[in-house]
Amino acid sequence: MAIKVTMPRLSDTMTEGTVATWLKKVGDKVSEGDILAEIETDKATMEFESFNEGTLLHIGIQEGETAPVDSLLAIIGKEGEDISALLAGGDAPAAEAPKADAPAAEAKTETAAPAKATAELPKGVIVVTMPRLSDTMTEGTVATWLKKVGDTVAEGDILAEIETDKATMEFESFNAGTLLYIGIQEGSTAPVDSLLAIIGPAGTDISGVADNFTAGGAATASAPAAEEKAAPAAEKAPEAVAETSNGGRILASPLAKKIASDKGIQLSQVKGSGENGRIVKSDIENFTPSAQAQTAASAPAAKQEASAPAAPKVFVPAGEVYTEEIKNSQMRKIIAKRLAESLFTAPHYNLVIEVSMDEAMQARAAINSVPDTKVSFNDMVIKACALALKKHPKINSQWKEDAIIINHHVNIGVAVAVEDGLVVPVLKFTDAMSLSQIGGSVRDLAGRAKNKKLGPQEMEGSTFTVSNLGMFGITEFNSIINQPNSAILSVGAIVEKPVVKNGQIVVGNTMMLSLACDHRTIDGATGAQFLQTLKQYIESPVTMLA
Repeated sequence: MAIKVTMPRLSDTMTEGTVATWLKKVGDKVSEGDILAEIETDKATMEFESFNEGTLLHIGIQEGETAPVDSLLAIIGKEGEDISALLAGGDAPAAEAPKADAPAAEAKTETAAPAKATAELPKGVIVVTMPRLSDTMTEGTVATWLKKVGDTVAEGDILAEIETDKATMEFESFNAGTLLYIGIQEGSTAPVDSLLAIIGPAGTDISGVADNFTAGGAATASAPAAEEKAAPAAEKAPEAVAETSNGGRILASPLAKKIASDKGIQLSQVKGSGENGRIVKSDIENFTPSAQAQTAASAPAAKQEASAPAAPKVFVPAGEVYTEEIKNSQMRKIIAKRLAESLFTAPHYNLVIEVSMDEAMQARAAINSVPDTKVSFNDMVIKACALALKKHPKINSQWKEDAIIINHHVNIGVAVAVEDGLVVPVLKFTDAMSLSQIGGSVRDLAGRAKNKKLGPQEMEGSTFTVSNLGMFGITEFNSIINQPNSAILSVGAIVEKPVVKNGQIVVGNTMMLSLACDHRTIDGATGAQFLQTLKQYIESPVTMLA
């Protein structure tokens, strides 16, 4: 008889767990003592071994997914055993139910259709669903399919590129076979666990599987609407079709295609700078058409300019109302949701302090004179923050309804502007890093963030955040707290201006720092003391070596 395996409680404080890696797959033989999976708890990633033997018939929590303790993790039983009753929530196999129950089974609601479809899959057929590729992901957008229906798929092949709320990530197949069906077209968005694709032996009839899955979930129903909506745009701008003259496919990001369509640029004329020659936003923005095209485009404009009448004495409003609608990316939706939650749940207040940067500028020049060393002012601010947080741990905290969590480790998140919004890669154990290590790590993380190559784990676990707009000439601004942090530091530009030193007015360099605090965890005096310590470190960088 099949046995349910539930999410184990692997630590005394564990309430939920994340499946990091499955070491067995459906159909594998399992012996007592075999390691089934690696499970990430609130404290560590631990191996979870099987206390039963048989065949792994069902996996209930996919890799990367998080579920509460006692959730259905897997089902182990005899090969070919009917587990539809267990999947439906029962304790006995459906085969043991009497025949008299057949009419009642037929009268079940449509919500049972997916479970039934799963139980009646043809031999060797695997249903692939939209994966959860980050801890905050609720839906994903298929950016590019790298396989098409009829293609042979090997285990480990990249099936598609999927855009999450944090990055565009490659999704590889864990199964081998033929791609029989695609449930979510390129550019379409669907919730996690929607039907993404079906893989199985070539020639297998899977029409019933696809139909039943669609009937039970709303995700694939939105795909035709998305295609229908995209059709007029395709008719309007045929020049943006991503194919070469010889029929070969051009790899381009959805945003690059959109901008190219708006600007009337043919993708076949653009050289891609991304991975495998993929065309990205910057390629389109920096694209310069040939001189002949420029001349042809400028001729009508010149003719129109020459024929324009003289401006009338009285202005007569004329023209066309023009608006543009840009579809919100997953990243933009999550930014909106998270920052709205932060602003309206955490009582924000801001503390502002002005610091002298004269000694910091001299120290930076001396540091950067060392060969192969490059340190920015932002790196110095991050280092100073890390040391100040060790002296004022209440700033390095987070709010919970029943307690305040004080973090004695320092993980500083660095806000980085990217194509679709903002990401916050995290420097783990920042207080133990040198200035040059901070500088190198920030450049690496920022570069990969802009290319959407950061992994979800590199954007998790921050205890404090630094946001710098000084490079844009912004002298002072206030940020919204990046929860669950209790504070975020906003760094302005260095400004040269008259200052008073020793009773004399001289030219000095100053910088404004603004600390946004959550009043539930940080009182005004605590925030002010942190800023005083931070000011001392920045104004006298040598003290950071003490």
